[in-house]
Amino acid sequence: MTKKYLKVGVIGVGRMGQNHCRVYSGLPRAELAGIYDLDSQVGKVIARKFGAPYFSQLDDLLLNVDAISLATPTPQHYDLALHCLAHGVHLMIEKPIADTLEQADALTLSAEQSGLVVQVGHIERFNPTYHELKNVLESLTVLAINIRRLSAYEGSNKDVDVILDLMIHDTDLVCDLVGKEPASISAHGLTVSNRAIDHAIAQLTYESGPLLTLTASRVTELKVRSIEVTALEAFLECDLLNKTISVHRRTRGEYLNNNLQGVKYRQESIVERIHVPAYEPLYMELQHFVDCILDGIPPMVPARDGLKALRLAENIRQAIKEQPVLRVDQTPAPKQAVPAAFLP
Repeated sequence: MTKKYLKVGVIGVGRMGQNHCRVYSGLPRAELAGIYDLDSQVGKVIARKFGAPYFSQLDDLLLNVDAISLATPTPQHYDLALHCLAHGVHLMIEKPIADTLEQADALTLSAEQSGLVVQVGHIERFNPTYHELKNVLESLTVLAINIRRLSAYEGSNKDVDVILDLMIHDTDLVCDLVGKEPASISAHGLTVSNRAIDHAIAQLTYESGPLLTLTASRVTELKVRSIEVTALEAFLECDLLNKTISVHRRTRGEYLNNNLQGVKYRQESIVERIHVPAYEPLYMELQHFVDCILDGIPPMVPARDGLKALRLAENIRQAIKEQPVLRVDQTPAPKQAVPAAFLP
């Protein structure tokens, strides 16, 4: 394209869609040119907030933009994405790419045949912590990777289970890091709040390594986004949320004999703190989307990568189905009588 800026619209202005509006309204090469939402009252409020027009008809929005951010619930992705592509607009689809593998496969094919930029919103790829982690891993022999993504139930996406709500982020990272299909998958899940899986653990093995463990939960009261890497040369702690990376090398243990305090054990190691730039991942993601369109470069996370992440997620879901699903009994436990010996 020869244009100097891009007219972008947002479809769906829930929590994530509102963040898209916020970022687009501040991007130097983009203009937030319109908003569409099935709930017209919410759509109009958000449109006024960011100084953009609200369109009551989707096709009217598509006639006035170059590109779209699709931030609706996942079951709506497939039909809306195809509709946008049919109107010749570039497309940013929030994760997961579609509700089913069949839809994702068909949508990927349509995206690749369209000649348009289609990017999937796997935001952790644009997390500066993940970028720096990949740089460090280039010189290491990786043996095992442990990825944890934990959240509280409140605020989670109730439309899907925890695999498609949270673990889908990490199946994308796994596909990017390892670059091949796992030789085997073992997974277990438990249900707490409804019939969907709320807590899941998956272990992936590869013929030549590494051993990979994924944990996703939306029933914890602590928000965690971490990657731990065991390598021959070091142990890495990566916090995607707080944007820190620690590299532990040369751990040495020794016993010290102090005549006054006796024998004590001490362990020392060299710890490197990797500098991580303070960039907002969503800003970097949407800026990349705009740059791909204006500068004619391929997106970092194309539709096919979204398909791969969803396929791995579905394989994990299938592995969980092959095991008994644990259901937590939330009935309060009866109070235990206090033994007489402990009474005053």
